[in-house]
Amino acid sequence: MGKFKSMTLEWKEDRLILIDQRSLPSKEEYVECLTHEDVYLAIKNMVVRGAPAIGASAAFGYLLGAREARTGSEEMFFGHMVSVKKRLSESRPTAVNLFWALDRMERTLNQLRKLERKGLIASLESEALKIASEDIEINKAIGKNGAAIVRDGDGILTHCNAGALATVDYGTALGVMRAAVQQGKKIYVYADETRPYLQGARLTAWELMKSGVDVTLICDNMSGWVMKKRLVDLVLVGADRIAANGDAANKIGTYSVAILAQRHGIPFYIVAPLSTVDLSTPTGDEIPIEERDHREITHLGGYQIAPDNVKCLNPAFDVTPWNLITGIITEKGIARPPYNISLKKMFE
Repeated sequence: MGKFKSMTLEWKEDRLILIDQRSLPSKEEYVECLTHEDVYLAIKNMVVRGAPAIGASAAFGYLLGAREARTGSEEMFFGHMVSVKKRLSESRPTAVNLFWALDRMERTLNQLRKLERKGLIASLESEALKIASEDIEINKAIGKNGAAIVRDGDGILTHCNAGALATVDYGTALGVMRAAVQQGKKIYVYADETRPYLQGARLTAWELMKSGVDVTLICDNMSGWVMKKRLVDLVLVGADRIAANGDAANKIGTYSVAILAQRHGIPFYIVAPLSTVDLSTPTGDEIPIEERDHREITHLGGYQIAPDNVKCLNPAFDVTPWNLITGIITEKGIARPPYNISLKKMFE
């Protein structure tokens, strides 16, 4: 059996071990997943989050599903795998990396379905490990490409968490920052808290501090003022799905940041791997937006902060239109408008 360990996840013999991102930064706890249902719940309940991390976790979930039925008949095994894929795909609807990774695992299964069961499961394990290790190399390439637009002394604003915790390791938007620092550039990062789940406050600030990057935490409604005070030279954010025309879905609040950046003449970049680009989705209007539990708004740290029975709206993501995006930084370079041409070329 193969082994793999990163900041976000660990594959060990017959289980997937995930750092519980709900507990950070106050506690460093881990969740063990022994079945594909365990992985479904870990993704659904945001033990693991971030599009690339969700994709890699789902790949291991698919592998666990195969292990569950390894002694069954051929008909039972392949029927079970259809159910496994369907269940895992229902965990979170917006992040396209989830579906990309499951499709890749299913292709491996179908291409090698004539193998005896032990060899087939070993091949699925090899593919899941490949997805995880490739993600790290892709993020490092993204970081190198993005660092070229970062100048020494830049103030960078980011929203949500697009760091090692949102990927298998290293990060996308935060990977660009890491690469810039490794090149000897001094940068100053402003991290939005990112209500209601506070990924910026809990995860981004924690990651950057551990990496020795100068980071200042601000409330979401401070971004415009920080820009007006000329403390921000560049905005770098991740994405969970990018449509063919360049519209990008990211954590709720990103759209507002993009409008503020345009108002203040600040370049706004999306940073994501090509696995996040969904050429089958023409525009952002077709991207499904997840509605999450309203208790995320009405409660904070277990304490109720809103009136009983108040009506709530809690979309997990919003969509930033392509014309607010300066560029999309990928492992194959930086795509520029028109994105329906530049993004398509990256897949050729």
